[in-house]
Formats: sequence, C-alpha cells, structure tokens
Amino acid sequence: MNQLRIIVSGRVQGVFFRASARDIAVRLGLKGYVKNLENGDVEIVAQGETKDLAALIGFCNRGPPAAQVEKVEVKKEELKEKFSEFGVR
Repeated sequence: MNQLRIIVSGRVQGVFFRASARDIAVRLGLKGYVKNLENGDVEIVAQGETKDLAALIGFCNRGPPAAQVEKVEVKKEELKEKFSEFGVR
C-alpha cells in the first residue's frame, strides 16, 4: 500500500474536480480524500496500489472538461492514517 499527496493547480475549483476525482478514486479502489485549498488548489491524499495511483495522477493531469490544470505536484508519503473510504472534504 502506497500513499500520495497530490496538489493540483490551475482552474480546478468550481469545475467538479473534487467530485470527478472521488468517482475515479472509488472506481480504482483507492482510499483517502480530496479537498479544496484556500489558495485555489485542490489537494488529494490517496492510498492504494501503484498502478491505481498512477491512473489517478493521469486524471489529475487532465481534470474534468471544465478544468484547466496548470501544475500537478505528487509527493510520496508515509502511511500515517488508514482511510476506510475515499471522500470529499
């Protein structure tokens, strides 16, 4: 099990980014959360298998149709908390 923290910058709030990310993460069997940050970015913390996390990163680089993704930062983290589902915060 791996954990990533993904920060997505650009026009990513108010364009269904969180809902779309949640739907994809659930479909991939990932656990964690997605939330808006005060600076306009979106933060995702996701736990799962490497191939499933790679698929989520692929989505983050595109986003939903109305999004304009400018930058995606990915950091591997130690597992600190075990999530039971993937939710929107």
